[in-house]
Order: sequence, then C-alpha cells, then structure tokens
Amino acid sequence: MNGRILIISGMLAALSGTAVFGQGPSEQLSFFITSEGSGNGANLGGLAGADAHCAKLAKAAGAKKTKWAAYLSANPEGKKAVNAKDRIGKGPWYNAKGVMVAKNVADLHSDANNLKKETSITEKGEVVNGRGDKPNQHDILTGTQLDGTAFTDGKDHTCKNWTSNGEGSAEVGHHDRQGGGANATSWNSAHPSRGCSQENLVGTGGSGRFYCFAK
Repeated sequence: MNGRILIISGMLAALSGTAVFGQGPSEQLSFFITSEGSGNGANLGGLAGADAHCAKLAKAAGAKKTKWAAYLSANPEGKKAVNAKDRIGKGPWYNAKGVMVAKNVADLHSDANNLKKETSITEKGEVVNGRGDKPNQHDILTGTQLDGTAFTDGKDHTCKNWTSNGEGSAEVGHHDRQGGGANATSWNSAHPSRGCSQENLVGTGGSGRFYCFAK
C-alpha cells in the first residue's frame, strides 16, 4: 500500500513539474509582439529604448535568448536610414508556443511567412486583440515599408524616430492581416497612425505595441 502511495505521489509530482514548465515560453522563443507598449504613445525612447523594452519583456517571460531588437525603422537626421529588416538578425524565428513564423529575412517579407493573429502572439503566449475584438489593438508600430525598409519620402513615419508622443505619425502593420488602409492585410505596413499620443494610437486601433525579434 505504501509503495502504491509513493508511486502515485511521484507521478503527481512529475505531472506538477511538467505543468509548471509548460507555463513558460518555448526555449525557441525568438519573436513576439510586446504584451505592453511604453505607455507613452509612440515615444519609445528611440530605437535603443525599444530594444531595451523587448529585452526586458523577454527576460521577464523566461526567454533563453538575450539579444533582442525591435522591428522598427528610423530616419535619424543627417545619418543613414535604419531599416527594420536589417536590425533583427537572420532567423529562423519562433513564437512563444514554438511555432515558426519565418525562416529568414526574405521569408519574413514574403507571402510565405506564417504571421497571422494566431501566431503573432506576445512573449507570454497571449493572442492580441484584432479587428472585431474590443478593444481592437491590431495596429503594430513599425515605421516601415512593405519590404522592411525605412521610408525615404521625407515625411515622418516614425513619430520623430520613436521619441514623440504628440506631433507626427507612425506607419503601422496589422498583426491580424485585416482591416483598412492602403495595405490592409500587411503585418508591417498597413497605414499611418492618426498621431503619436497614446490616445491617438488607441483611436487608430492600436495600443503602442511593436514586434520584437531575437538576433
């Protein structure tokens, strides 16, 4: 009888350990949408601040990767444009559930990528509200063109290089691949935001979230 109790206790302990382990992200986690933005609109503290936010969230979630970059483009005054696609490493990239979303940079920017509402999830493995949900938060900050490069038309597409929570505008993508805008089904370049404040980002259909990739 005592032997049976010990065996059952051991099995329960093993199952309990498995359940706790299963609550963390996949060891392959290398891509996510931030579970929260800066809280200060599109003022992310520049690219450096955005990268630090990615790393902070990843670490808190228990991610194994330590080098992270935000998928954001920028146009620093007097300097060469920064392309989002050049900041994120070579891939492949996996979400918190261990699902591959893209093999490499070319795949990421092709029609073959696996980016959609169900796979473009947070570092915690949570699905982000999309069109039809309340509130809709499918606008993801990128400041980027369809091919992953920065805009070169001289207009502000990055809320003053991610330092403004007032004037300006930011290009956003739709993580759920639906909605309005010039490129409604694009994950990285659907339309410009209404403004850079938290209120304007929310009013457009977002919340100041952005994509993070492990390098």
